[in-house]
Amino acid sequence: MARNGHPKAETSDFAQMLGRMVRSYGKRIAAGDPHDLAAAVELARQLDDAIGTAVAVMRAESGFSWAELAAELGVTRQAAQQRYGRYCA
Repeated sequence: MARNGHPKAETSDFAQMLGRMVRSYGKRIAAGDPHDLAAAVELARQLDDAIGTAVAVMRAESGFSWAELAAELGVTRQAAQQRYGRYCA
């Protein structure tokens, strides 16, 4: 179980399902209209906001450090803080 009390397998399965949906969405957009690109960009913005919110909660409620989160993101501590620090204010 992860620090937040959610089973890690459940979260991993959900992420895999969501990834399949996003890839499928990309294929539909590619076969469709250029106007559909705007919706995909909005979806990317929403996903980045969701990640930022998750980072803020993980920092505030679960006690994860910037270094721990950065390691999972594959970036430096400074890069993680620069990108997602605004969500933690």
